[in-house]
Parts: sequence; C-alpha cells; structure tokens
Amino acid sequence: MRAGTRRVFVDGPAGRIECALDAPEAPPVGAALIAHPHPLHGGTLDNKVVQTLARALLELGYETWRPNFRGVGGSEGAHDGGRGEVEDLAAVRSAMSLPCRVLAGFSFGAAMQAMLAARAAPEALVLVGPAVTAHELPPAPAGTLVIHGENDTTIPLSAVLDWARPQELPVVLVPGADHFFHRKLAVLRAIVRAMLRP
Repeated sequence: MRAGTRRVFVDGPAGRIECALDAPEAPPVGAALIAHPHPLHGGTLDNKVVQTLARALLELGYETWRPNFRGVGGSEGAHDGGRGEVEDLAAVRSAMSLPCRVLAGFSFGAAMQAMLAARAAPEALVLVGPAVTAHELPPAPAGTLVIHGENDTTIPLSAVLDWARPQELPVVLVPGADHFFHRKLAVLRAIVRAMLRP
C-alpha cells in the first residue's frame, strides 16, 4: 500500500496473525482495525476496498492495522467459518499499543467486525457491503456507517436494507457501484473521510 507499510505478527488463537501496519505522519489519534473479505474467495489484507478504507483512516490520523485472517498469507491456522475469525480480530485489537477507536470491514470482514463490535463497543464502526446474507449479524451500534453499492449482486441491497430497517440504521448508497466498488473507490474513500472526520 505505502512504502512505509510494516508487516507485523500478532499471536492469535490459531497461531501467528500477519498484519499490515501503517502509521500517520503526525502523532496518531488512535488505532483502526480493518478486516478483509472472505478468505475462501480470495480475500486478503491487500484487497482494494480494504486498502481504500485504510488510506481514508490513515488520512484522518489513525494508525491502521490490516490483518490476514487465519490461513491467509502469513497467518497460521485454517478458515473457521467466521467463528475463529472474530477471535483473530479480537487478538489483534488486544495487541495494539494505541486505543482501537475504529472497527472497519468489507463484506465478510464487515460481518466479523459487526460481531466484534457487539462486545468491543468501538467509537466508530464502518461496514462496507456487509455480508448479511451469509451471517446472522447482531444489531449495530447507533451511529454505525454502513456503505453499500447500488448494483451489488453478491450481497443485494435489499438484504442489507432488511437488516438495517428494524434498527433504523441509515445506509449510504453509492450509485452505480458493484460489490467491489470498481471505479468507485474514490467515492468510498471520500464518504469515510467525510463521515468520520472529527
């Protein structure tokens, strides 16, 4: 992502967890933990949406952590269907030297972060294309930023609205965007910067 990106390893419940760590130029305002899409469908910490989230949060002054879930890249272990992956995120969060103020995720990673947020109470939760059709998600904290593409055929907008509606949780719609936000990454980055700016 950046020349200054460091690869660090955190001890997790299934072995070492590989993370990409970026620090802002000024003293950080806190840390942000960003989760990638489904490991069995090519999801890694280098996913373009995940990198876009990290870049936006870095620009807002956060130290950003992007772990690879178990069994991906340099992370040990094997895919656990979403159970162990939440524990992986919790382990990385606990290893941070700064307060983890933001949880963010894309697709499968958004679902995992929603589960972690139910017990971790972050200051901000950012869910991009949350995988509500594959996982039963808990209610999101008030103020959660949900961003979804109008033309998402992987996770239909109607399913996200069905999940958000009972919570009266707003969903930010990106017109013309598919699940992977092709040609819409700059829009995604701008939304995150605008909505999370102090």
